[in-house]
Amino acid sequence: MTDAPLVEVRGLRKHFVQNDGLIDRLMGAEERIKAVDGVDFEIERGETLGLVGESGSGKSTTARSLLRLDEPTAGTVRYDGTDLTELSAGEMKAMRKRIQMVFQDPASSLNRRKTISQLLKQPMEIHGLYEGERDERVDELMETVGLPPQLSNRYPHEFSGGQRQRVGIARALAVDPEFIVADEPVSALDVSIQAQILNLLMDLQDELDLTILFIAHDLSVIRHFCDRVAVMYLGEIVEVADGSDLFESPQHPYTKSLLRAIPEPDPALARTRTALEGEVPSPLDPPSGCSFHSRCPNATEECMATDPPLEAISGANDGHEAACIHVDEFEYGTGFVAEEAVVDDRFSIEGFDHADEPVADGGRSDNE
Repeated sequence: MTDAPLVEVRGLRKHFVQNDGLIDRLMGAEERIKAVDGVDFEIERGETLGLVGESGSGKSTTARSLLRLDEPTAGTVRYDGTDLTELSAGEMKAMRKRIQMVFQDPASSLNRRKTISQLLKQPMEIHGLYEGERDERVDELMETVGLPPQLSNRYPHEFSGGQRQRVGIARALAVDPEFIVADEPVSALDVSIQAQILNLLMDLQDELDLTILFIAHDLSVIRHFCDRVAVMYLGEIVEVADGSDLFESPQHPYTKSLLRAIPEPDPALARTRTALEGEVPSPLDPPSGCSFHSRCPNATEECMATDPPLEAISGANDGHEAACIHVDEFEYGTGFVAEEAVVDDRFSIEGFDHADEPVADGGRSDNE
């Protein structure tokens, strides 16, 4: 295992140009939506980094820009020392054998006109892999994700949501990747099925030594699945820490607000929930200074004028960083998390067996 991270992102930006009509285009008038605005992070080999934030914070756009499904506006994305932003289309195609993506909605990401066998063979055909052995490889992939191989001649609509997501994972594994980007892969599934899919991903990571960027907005999922967590707000990363550090001692006011918002199902453990005031600012016209100052309970006039960098926190564990000019004024390790049970245990992966029984006839199970 080398010291260099497998993935290193620096200054990543993705701005979308918005024109209101033909006259604006002719006159050159345009507005820029700053979906991702200067993101930095690294992912070590074999690690799972969680990327979390509200809807619209730029998580999925970050993932798509990292893989060049959307071309970045600026910044560098180094994968195993190679800057992906400088690769030609042909070179990037070859690199995709090592990098794959699991999409949020398997119903829309799987071609409904192709059988599962055809869907799983397509990546092998594109990259010239497993010549003469593709049928056997399809059976192997189906078994790997807990589906009976005899179902590979069926179409996506004949599967449940959880089964379709297993197919999506199998398709990502078809070319033996090293790095997988999972873009909210369980957000559309029932809680019990979420646990099964997460267990599957964890088992596959251990078995295949995968590195994973895992995107979600459910902190309960992030807590159980990720080694480190990066919190995004309005296109920027505002805090990064090991999973345990983030939940035990969150330092950025936005992270604290996210944790306070987790529902507590036990009335005996009820706590005061503090809702964030105001609306999420528009990425067309983000606030000056700190992007969170318009909703932050600790904001000062200095916050309105200063754009804080993501920096190490004094007295914190190594790797714990936050973008807040007042973060060193907070007493590390004595926040509300240490005093209250703020993380909801209603979602417990340990409550579900890792070896789930596949549906024998390929029909939809009651809980999928």
